[in-house]
Amino acid sequence: MKTLFQHISGDRTIWAVLALLALFSFLPVYSASSNLAYLYGDGDTFRYLIKHAAHLLLGFAILYGVHRIPYRYFKGLSVIALPVVIVLLVITLSQGTTIDGANASRWIRVPFVGVTFQTSTLAAVVLLTYVARYLSRIKDKTVTFKETILPLWVPVFIVLALILPANFSTAAIIFAMVVVLVFIGGYPLRYLGVVLGAGLILLTFFILMAKAFPDVFPNRVDTWISRIENFTDKQDTEADYQIEKAKIAIASGGLTGLGPGKSVQKNFLPQSSSDFIYAIIVEEFGLGGALTLMFLYLLLLFRLVIVAHKADSVFGKLLVVGVGLPMIFQAMINMAVAVELFPVTGQTLPLISSGGTSIWMTCLAMGMVLSVSAKRAVKANTEQEENPLDILSEAL
Repeated sequence: MKTLFQHISGDRTIWAVLALLALFSFLPVYSASSNLAYLYGDGDTFRYLIKHAAHLLLGFAILYGVHRIPYRYFKGLSVIALPVVIVLLVITLSQGTTIDGANASRWIRVPFVGVTFQTSTLAAVVLLTYVARYLSRIKDKTVTFKETILPLWVPVFIVLALILPANFSTAAIIFAMVVVLVFIGGYPLRYLGVVLGAGLILLTFFILMAKAFPDVFPNRVDTWISRIENFTDKQDTEADYQIEKAKIAIASGGLTGLGPGKSVQKNFLPQSSSDFIYAIIVEEFGLGGALTLMFLYLLLLFRLVIVAHKADSVFGKLLVVGVGLPMIFQAMINMAVAVELFPVTGQTLPLISSGGTSIWMTCLAMGMVLSVSAKRAVKANTEQEENPLDILSEAL
């Protein structure tokens, strides 16, 4: 164990929180997997527990490997990865598959492996890293809006346009994070207002096109409208089956909960092991368990702020905010959906919900944060030879 800790660097509190979340996730995932076992008729809940363990094991391997990389290298890597991500998004949009009956193509199947991968989550990490890189380059420089269109906003809107038709909530979260990042990065507010207006116009245009040509984007806009109507219509208690079952689960939990594995609503609540796992946690562990879980995410947010504040470069500060904040934002949205403070979005609970892509990309993002907290760039800056990734980043 001592040898293991010697090879782990960075913020120890972040490491501890991530480990606690991962360990705790086994209880609700194993409990909720009984619904999946019944749904698919195999009756083997242990298989889903092993699958979740494998996802976490690979995720923490990614976390460890990424945190050993000096964070300045992520500048060049983002430039290389962005075109690759765009190609993957095009493939996903045109040939993607559906999972668990979802009517949106968000996944691609990796050849020869049989593993499905949600490309939008990778796109979010790569795009926000790219934006952080660009903002660090123009920091303390006077730029015009025209100068930022091609290197900054064209890649942003291309990625968002490829994600939006199949996954509105993810596209909205990415756009919100980009806005927060450019605001913190000192981007002129008058230019940011133009971008927000352009985004609203493009979204309206997409909705009108989807309504005019429903065969191109079947059911997507109708699904968004239906979810918003179900959320705002408080008198129709049967408008949203998922929310109603989640509310029953939360009400059943009380202060102390029914106990691990004793959830009743997991047998009726769709996506009980992913999108609505927080409701199962409240039902089994009560208000105490729910508040403890929320405290862990808030503690992680606090440590992210500390790491960003102590980062030794502008890029490091922006990178922590760009890739770290979405995890907290996603967790809060997932919890808010379960207690009906937010419309249904389909966002998972980071490191708790089942699903390989979500776990892997969360670990990738946290690995970047830990790389910044380890201040590996200080050591890297003492090297005499220039890294090819840095040369490419500066050239582009």
